[in-house]
Amino acid sequence: MSSIDQSGSFTLGDRKVKRLGYGAMQLAGPGVFGPPKDRETALAVLRKAIASGVNHIDTSDFYGPHVTNQLIREALHPYRDDLVIVTKIGARRGADASWLPAFSAEELRQAVHDNLRNLQLDVLDVVNLRIMLNPHHPAEGSIEAPLTALAELQRQGLVRHIGLSNVTHNQIAEGRKIAQIVCVQNLYNLAQRTDDALVDQLNRDGIAYVPFFPLGGFTPLQSSALSDVAARLNATPMQVALAWLLQRAPNILLIPGTSSLAHLEQNIAAADLKLPDDAVAELDRIAGAGHA
Repeated sequence: MSSIDQSGSFTLGDRKVKRLGYGAMQLAGPGVFGPPKDRETALAVLRKAIASGVNHIDTSDFYGPHVTNQLIREALHPYRDDLVIVTKIGARRGADASWLPAFSAEELRQAVHDNLRNLQLDVLDVVNLRIMLNPHHPAEGSIEAPLTALAELQRQGLVRHIGLSNVTHNQIAEGRKIAQIVCVQNLYNLAQRTDDALVDQLNRDGIAYVPFFPLGGFTPLQSSALSDVAARLNATPMQVALAWLLQRAPNILLIPGTSSLAHLEQNIAAADLKLPDDAVAELDRIAGAGHA
């Protein structure tokens, strides 16, 4: 059994995926804008991920924009039958690399077609609607209009399944009245645990929870407790952080991103790491200690 098989699997829409996947965001240039610094390495990372058993890739056409989807197409098309590519819409990039809402029905329709064209697909497996009422964290407000527009694109056969990103409990409840929601993608890691109750609720309902920035994102996790546990287990801190998420709940699907072949291999090896109970207890205290 390969390392990635040790992560287990979970149903995403109507497909079983390995719980350790790959996020393509870091393949774009600095600030997720423009082309990669090393295009050949970016292509090699994608091919290595698939060769290692990854069958869940997370992307968006507003990464770059267009860059990561075009890289995925170049590296992996024609796609393996078991590969599930998840994308997201609801935002666009300004000329200054800013992140801007793109919520209108026409903007969402255009985004779906952009993803289809750049990925060279006839239908998108899963599309997450990124809620941009506040670009940095979930903010209350109705999502009925944009989600209804996305559900119409699903009825047209352009989208198989729908997920939500950057959302509150109330928005998820509202969304589930409009469409079947197969996954939720929010900020969550061992130091940022606002969604603890939500993870458990979605697990009970058989809905995947996909934490973005599982390793801290633009501000990587730093904690003496994390470093101490990693040293005891002869692992890297990032491997421990990923292993903690895999053990946190069976519906968590991981999409750690990297533009480095070495880091990709380290991330995949995290599936082999089993944390003892005392290590889990120590790591659980990190959120309350504020990274100390």
